[in-house]
Amino acid sequence: MSAFLAVSPALVIEGLVEHGTRLGLIAALAIALYGATRRLLPRGLKLTMSRARCRGLSAEEEQRADTLARVLVHVAGIVIVAIAAFMALSELGLDITPVLAGAGIAGVALGFGAQSLVKDILGGLFILMEDQYSKGDVVCVAGVCGLVEDFNLRRTVLRDLDGTVYYVPNGEIRVAGNLSKEFARVNLDVGVSYRVDLDRAIAIIDRVGRELAADPRFADDILEAPQVLRVDQLGDSGVVIKVLGATKRLRQWDVAGELRRRLKQAFDEEGIEVSHPHMVVIRRDAVEASPPHGR
Repeated sequence: MSAFLAVSPALVIEGLVEHGTRLGLIAALAIALYGATRRLLPRGLKLTMSRARCRGLSAEEEQRADTLARVLVHVAGIVIVAIAAFMALSELGLDITPVLAGAGIAGVALGFGAQSLVKDILGGLFILMEDQYSKGDVVCVAGVCGLVEDFNLRRTVLRDLDGTVYYVPNGEIRVAGNLSKEFARVNLDVGVSYRVDLDRAIAIIDRVGRELAADPRFADDILEAPQVLRVDQLGDSGVVIKVLGATKRLRQWDVAGELRRRLKQAFDEEGIEVSHPHMVVIRRDAVEASPPHGR
């Protein structure tokens, strides 16, 4: 390594002048190879995936292919630059053996000093191979939830509803919850008063769910019309009814919001009282003034 560093700048300049054409050719080939990789690799990956499935790719599979292609292009770019650099040094007549030996030593040192980085990269590889999530998904990882704005082998970038951007190292991800995997669910708890006829309330909820699924504005987003699953709980303030439906990925929140709006309107029209917290206040002086039982 010291022999390589001892090369004088004048020798390097002389080599550049003497071998300028070949060095230019190496640079041009490296640029052309990277450009071809960046352009053709995503297309080839999508074509391979579609042929393996004997059909076109879904939107989710397109996102996965884009994420995987972006990572592979980045890795290929690093490899191309490294090979081109070694070819250029060899063309200049410099002995690259010390460089390779130094790189090996540096690699061992980095292996001990950058264990967290290796951990992050391995985590990113498993996320890709297992198709846990990709760019464009809504996920909950490492205690935060948001839209995956970017993903590479080292970290995942999330943006939540407040616009806050989180950078999560892949090695810190133990459990990943994907809220947009293939399909999603509308999962609502609807509370009604104990004075309400439950059968009548359930019939109204199911009717509103069917009407929502038949609405042209939401029909394409709804896979299963929201309907009552069960009476879920006898709560302190009322009866809790579980409502469940299925939607396309990332559409569950819009559908659930519209369902809540329509249920409120329908309950108002039908005189259905929703549950709400209430408190019974007993005055101490009234208790003391009341006659004992039995008199």
